[in-house]
Amino acid sequence: MRWNKLTIETTTQAEDMLSWELNEMGISGVEIEDHVPLTEEERKIMYVDLLPDEIAPDDGKALISCYVEESEDLQTVIAKIKNKLEELSAYLPVGSGRITLDITEEEDWINNWKVFFKPFRLDDNIVIKPTWETLTDKKDDDIVVEIDPGTAFGSGSHETTKLCISQLKKYVTPETEILDVGTGSGILSIIGLKLGAGFAMATDIDPNAIRATEENFEINGVADGQAVVQRVNILDPEEGKAFYERNGGRKYDVVVANILADVIIPLSALVTPLMKETGVFITSGIINTMEEEVKEAMLENHFEIIEINHMKDWVSITAKPVK
Repeated sequence: MRWNKLTIETTTQAEDMLSWELNEMGISGVEIEDHVPLTEEERKIMYVDLLPDEIAPDDGKALISCYVEESEDLQTVIAKIKNKLEELSAYLPVGSGRITLDITEEEDWINNWKVFFKPFRLDDNIVIKPTWETLTDKKDDDIVVEIDPGTAFGSGSHETTKLCISQLKKYVTPETEILDVGTGSGILSIIGLKLGAGFAMATDIDPNAIRATEENFEINGVADGQAVVQRVNILDPEEGKAFYERNGGRKYDVVVANILADVIIPLSALVTPLMKETGVFITSGIINTMEEEVKEAMLENHFEIIEINHMKDWVSITAKPVK
């Protein structure tokens, strides 16, 4: 299968917001190239193969590449991107905004990015290791998660994933049953299980995500009966009802949703029947400009907000049902 590769010339200041806008448009496979140096903290938690003299100086410029199916109306997609650039330019420097086009085969863009995906630490004892890499710096108490994201989003390096993981570490016990909504590559379910949770239900609407999660469960030695992967759109009333009945009315101690604000808002109105009275709802993927809307939706849907955390432009909100 052939894909159109669009590359946008922009700035490091705009790269996070523009990437988010592309995801909102339904464009997957976003890649960012810039020369922003790693912070001292990032150097401590990541495995870095580049030497300082191999890194070009930060010039404030960034390239964002994304992939669009050949069958899609390319001119319409480009027009939408240009509109978003114009909107962002009202409050952010977006650079030249020049868009260039290339054609690539599916196997190329799926596999070429692997060169840049190296093992890294999420915190002191959780390490994400690509299946094709060798781990050379393992501590005795490390929790190592083997991941091959495939075409499904979710390597764990993104701030939104890190925010979710920090909350899972607070609430997971051996009795915990997790519902992972929008599982991506299954990383949150796998980490929840490795932290000691008793069961994980991983759901997604993307067949690529379902396939990637099943493969990653197998790679990480998830035992039969310890986790289940199901393709379902919980926001669809009929699908949600069928999911609930199919699983015997099971309720969960932790519901984790690392998606987008526009999904979390309606989800907050539907998720309570899937939660135990003492359960917690951990959300992330919320861009900071949508924080207030998500908070309002949770309060309107009878949640008490326990904690709000920020990382760069992203927000995580943890809440519990009001009894």
